[in-house]
Amino acid sequence: MNSKFAYASFPIHPFTDVEACEKVMRIGGEDLCKHPNPKLKIGIIEDNTQFMLKFMLDILGGVKRSLEEGRRHVIILPAPNPQYALLAQMINQLNISCKHVHTFNMDEYADEHGNTAPADHPGGFQYWMQRDFFRRIKPELAIPPEQIHFPNTENVDRYTRMIEDLGGADVCYGGCGWNGHIAFFEPHIGARFGDDMEAFMREGAQIVDLHPLTIAQNSLFCDAGASGAWHRVPPKAATIGPKDLVNSKVNKCYHWFSYGDVSWQRFITRLMVHGPVTPKVPGSIYQVIGADMWLSGTVAAEIDTANIAERRVPFLDIRE
Repeated sequence: MNSKFAYASFPIHPFTDVEACEKVMRIGGEDLCKHPNPKLKIGIIEDNTQFMLKFMLDILGGVKRSLEEGRRHVIILPAPNPQYALLAQMINQLNISCKHVHTFNMDEYADEHGNTAPADHPGGFQYWMQRDFFRRIKPELAIPPEQIHFPNTENVDRYTRMIEDLGGADVCYGGCGWNGHIAFFEPHIGARFGDDMEAFMREGAQIVDLHPLTIAQNSLFCDAGASGAWHRVPPKAATIGPKDLVNSKVNKCYHWFSYGDVSWQRFITRLMVHGPVTPKVPGSIYQVIGADMWLSGTVAAEIDTANIAERRVPFLDIRE
């Protein structure tokens, strides 16, 4: 922060340690991939196409290996994205049966009363997962409908137990939100636990209020017209909890969101993996439980605030 103009950070986030925030902003290059916990492995994939392909091939590889080994495969999946359609195409072309697969989606939107979005709501996660992934798999290969799960108003209180009854997830895929949330387990929810990470990690699935930064982040997606229309983002969600990550045999994270050379994940990724371990930054749980974390080149790029004036977009000077 410029010493000529010092100011307090606006309290939009429960994590208020400005010094820690400034410290992680300076982490770049090889140091970004180093961590004292050997279970937290961080890598960088510069090419965005290769990055998304790795995500899909990782899921595909797990499905194929478990099929060959004759065991069921339990996966926690993040919010839908168009790349799931490519995964379905790979499954079909390679003729890989998914009859042994059980999926649990991380989250689903809910209204102000905690009622989750119905399956036919075009802005809901269930709608897009079915449209882009599950229904694209050939019937003879498809995951049985009763093995596809989404958290909802009726099952959220037992959603964690449903995963536990299958022995926990074999792999939990995820990422991070602008505010450091995991799924929709938000920082203001984590703040209820102070610095008690053990209590935090015992929290399972539940209905939560969305954080303002989450509303802002998701207002940039197509559900809100990709226009920043925050009123289009539902106020609550059903979400898995930290316990579901703890119970997973493997956690894998993919951080890739960017708009040109701008990425809101660039800062929060650094705070998650190199800042203090605290429930106020839910994603810092990975520093404790470990994960295979992959960053796109844009997310891994150094945060350069010193030369911001030189990097401004030129504009037409109408004063002449």
